[in-house]
Amino acid sequence: MAALGYAFAGLSGTLLGLCAALAISGGGSSTQHPIASGSVSRAYGTSARAPLGIYNFSGDVGKAMFPAAVSFLLIFMTWRHALWIMSAVGIAVAAGLAFFLPTTKSHSSANVSTSDGTGAGRSGFPLLFAIGVLDTAVRMGLLMFLPFLLKEKGASLSLIGLSLSLLFCGGAAGKFICGWLGARAGVIRTVIATEGATAACILAVLFSPLAVTLPLLPVLGLMLNGTSSVLYGTVPELTPPHRTERAFAVFYSGVLGSGAIAPILFGAMGDWLGVHDATVATALTAIAVLPLAMALAPHLRTTPP
Repeated sequence: MAALGYAFAGLSGTLLGLCAALAISGGGSSTQHPIASGSVSRAYGTSARAPLGIYNFSGDVGKAMFPAAVSFLLIFMTWRHALWIMSAVGIAVAAGLAFFLPTTKSHSSANVSTSDGTGAGRSGFPLLFAIGVLDTAVRMGLLMFLPFLLKEKGASLSLIGLSLSLLFCGGAAGKFICGWLGARAGVIRTVIATEGATAACILAVLFSPLAVTLPLLPVLGLMLNGTSSVLYGTVPELTPPHRTERAFAVFYSGVLGSGAIAPILFGAMGDWLGVHDATVATALTAIAVLPLAMALAPHLRTTPP
């Protein structure tokens, strides 16, 4: 669906047709998240936390590579032809998955919850869901305000682009590192560390001069994205094995929904209070995760801080 959506976008001749094609592509792109995450968790069992971090990291690598590849192709061809090439790559990937992806059965130790869905893990999932929603809201709200903050500090358009690249590179590293860290240091310790550091870095970026802000952006990106890998890795722990894919579907729906709604809410707040106060609100949202993380601790088998 994702690949065919891009092909239809290349064939579209109207804005309505382009929007319809992108909706088809988006539907196909979003479907793979819960299914792939569930497959990884089944394949690795109780050791799935770090592999899920690598899986999420690989997505950020693709987000960095493919726009650059399309920009390069646009030097030699029209945007329609570039879309058709990307569509062909997507079809090749789909064929590769159909023929080469191993079948994963339910792992006997893939989940620490009981198989009938009872136990502490079940009641902890709403807390994990709420943490994911707030974490995504922080990320999307800050990404909306950051260009305005950088422009206030005197950054040129090209420097703003470089700044966002630094943030995204740090974010990709954060997904990789924090997935590994969560498996070793524990979920609660890692979430508290990343969300607390996120709030501190947001305030530091807000009040520091441009020369200090730029080196801070990779660190901010690392903390801003790092929590997500820890949260994805915790979904199987709070879910019966036979409901892992459904739990991932619910979790991803909440996260993506938050990513769509948060910019609207923070944008309205920015119009009402100003960019600076609205940015402080994103830091306060990150801090609001901390008590939720502490409340989640009793529902996990990992040792709470």
